[in-house]
Formats: sequence, C-alpha cells, structure tokens
Amino acid sequence: MVAATPARLTVLSGPSGVGKGTVVAEVRRRHPEVWVSVSVTTRRPRPGEVDGVDYHFVDDAEFDRLIETDGLLEWAEYAGNRYGTPLDQLRKRLSTGAPALLEIELQGARQVRDRDPEAQLVFLAPPSWAALVSRLAGRGSEPPAVQERRLALAQAELDASGEFDRVVVNDDVARAADELVSLLTAPSPGLVPGE
Repeated sequence: MVAATPARLTVLSGPSGVGKGTVVAEVRRRHPEVWVSVSVTTRRPRPGEVDGVDYHFVDDAEFDRLIETDGLLEWAEYAGNRYGTPLDQLRKRLSTGAPALLEIELQGARQVRDRDPEAQLVFLAPPSWAALVSRLAGRGSEPPAVQERRLALAQAELDASGEFDRVVVNDDVARAADELVSLLTAPSPGLVPGE
C-alpha cells in the first residue's frame, strides 16, 4: 500500500436547511481526524460563525481574484452570495493520502464532478419535505422572500439527488455523521495509483 497515493475527495451536498452544517459539525466532534475544507464566501457571517473556521469571509473583489487566478476548485452563486472551495489546501490534503470532505451546494458539486470524476458525491436528504420546510422556517435568520426562494431551490435540489453516488438521510444527526465518515474512509473503487 502506497501512502502517497492521493485520497479520494468526498463532496457533501443537499438542499438548504437539510442540516449539512450540523452533520459536518457532528463529524468534526465525533471524528476530529476528518479534514473538512473551509469554503470562501461573500455572505455575511451569521451569529456565532467564526472567520477561518466556519467560512473564509471575503469581499467581492477578493472572490473575483480567486476566480481569475484559478484558486478555487469550484464556485457557485447561491441566494445572492458566492461560495467556493480553495484549491491549494485541498490539493495539499489529498496529496498526503488522507481523505477530504467538502460541504457545498449542488452547483459546486456538479463542477467538482466535471473536474474530478473520481470524487464521491454524497447527497444529504431530509427525512421528509415537511421536515425540510420546518427547518428552513425555524432558521429565522432570513426574511420570508429569501425563505421562499430557498424552498424553490430546495425542491430543485431534491430532484437532483439521482446525480449523486450515495444518499444519506438526515433523520438522526449522529447516525448521519457516522454514515458519512464510513463513506469517507471506505476504499476508493476504481482508483488506480498514479492517476
């Protein structure tokens, strides 16, 4: 077994409000050895979010610079803000042979699939549509018009779940986190060393 063989990238995506951030936080708590990429965003921090931990919060000019210099693996605009995955840290992590996890939106997951066909795409699904609507409404951090846009986007994102390699249902945060970690650490089928 060659330790320097690049590891497989795992991408977690799903509709807004499904609990991606909650599941990833549980992964970090229960499995601190799992490396999670910190995305760059032009969105303002929500209460309690920490720059460099939850996101790298940047202005539009810095985000444009990252795009122009090919500093992002993927990027997408979502609900009026831009989000992206810094490429340098991700490449360094994967080159060590250790797995990496990205938590991104559907547009970004599609870009990753185009750039890295071997990446494992995991869709986090709600236990039901009613549960998702309740989570979005309960968030309380956004005005009703933004919530309505998020619900419309969430329905389209749910319809795209068939594009993913695996679906994990977020009916229990701890169980979903453990299932995600088992997918992260599973052998990478079809990967040939040196490719």
